[in-house]
Amino acid sequence: MKLRIVVSITRVATLAAAIGVCSTVLAQGKNYPTVGKVERFDPRFDDLVANGATIEKLAEGGFAWTEGPAWLPARKLLIFSDIPNNRIVQWSESAGTGVFMKPAGYTGSTPRGGESGTNGLTLDRGGRLVMCQHGDRRVVRVEKDGRWTTLIDKYQGKRLNSPNDLVFKSNGDLYFTDPPYGLEKGAKDPARELDFCGVYRVATDGRVTLLTDQMTRPNGIGFSPDERTLYVAQSDPAKAVWLAFPVKDDGTIGEGRVFFDATPWVKKKMPGLPDGLKIDKKGNLFATGPGGVNVFAPDGILLGRINTGVPTSNCRFGDDGSTLYLTANQWLCRIRTKTKGVEF
Repeated sequence: MKLRIVVSITRVATLAAAIGVCSTVLAQGKNYPTVGKVERFDPRFDDLVANGATIEKLAEGGFAWTEGPAWLPARKLLIFSDIPNNRIVQWSESAGTGVFMKPAGYTGSTPRGGESGTNGLTLDRGGRLVMCQHGDRRVVRVEKDGRWTTLIDKYQGKRLNSPNDLVFKSNGDLYFTDPPYGLEKGAKDPARELDFCGVYRVATDGRVTLLTDQMTRPNGIGFSPDERTLYVAQSDPAKAVWLAFPVKDDGTIGEGRVFFDATPWVKKKMPGLPDGLKIDKKGNLFATGPGGVNVFAPDGILLGRINTGVPTSNCRFGDDGSTLYLTANQWLCRIRTKTKGVEF
């Protein structure tokens, strides 16, 4: 399937100086309040997070559900999705929070409810913002001049469910997940056109490949440092797992294996489900899920947990690559680490 490019003019980034977010901005120069706790299960965790490291709460209030953090290095800015409020919020150490973009995930004229905003956010090789839009049911790229380019909105002529999270391979190919969470009535929404939840690749030549349709709720996604393994979270409470897929030379994937099964944690009522994930340079997974951010070694051993105490949706390395930013329920948090994200 060839990529269909659609370019449209839309409202783009709105700086905090122009529009403020109704949220509590925690003042620069003061100690941020801390939340949760850091749990250590394996001595290797000490090489990743120092003893005494704390989870800092950077902003709260006014957010309905925070998701999809992305780091903009050129502007030293952290952005994240506030999905039900259909906006992207920005945060910096100097200015606190402000509106980066609104509307963000739904640009239609008919009012709608549900999870309408953007979810996963990332940058491509050219430094352009690429967004998973729930409400508009597509993946779009924000061009340097502010225009939006639709990278994909359909598969075999049928509209996607609601693209959720995404990652770029080093060759520029885009991989993304497509569960039904952004549909106004979820999986049973009458507007749903695909009867499965897919994991897809959009190659640089525009060709679209359905990699698997066998996951019930594919969610967070990321590559190992050597790009030979693709990790995908499944946020299904009945089978709450992280899967590892071997990546073939042509960019497609082989049969997945269960990397870690968190279903027992769900049964214990630990808050959260397998969601967003990021990988560090050593191949360790920082995977949000039951209990907070669960940190796994490449061999699947649980090393430690950054336990926020609330459902934690996603994370992103930022600053010099060693700060881990967390979107946790209605908060933006961070923790300092001793490692760096794979992209740094």
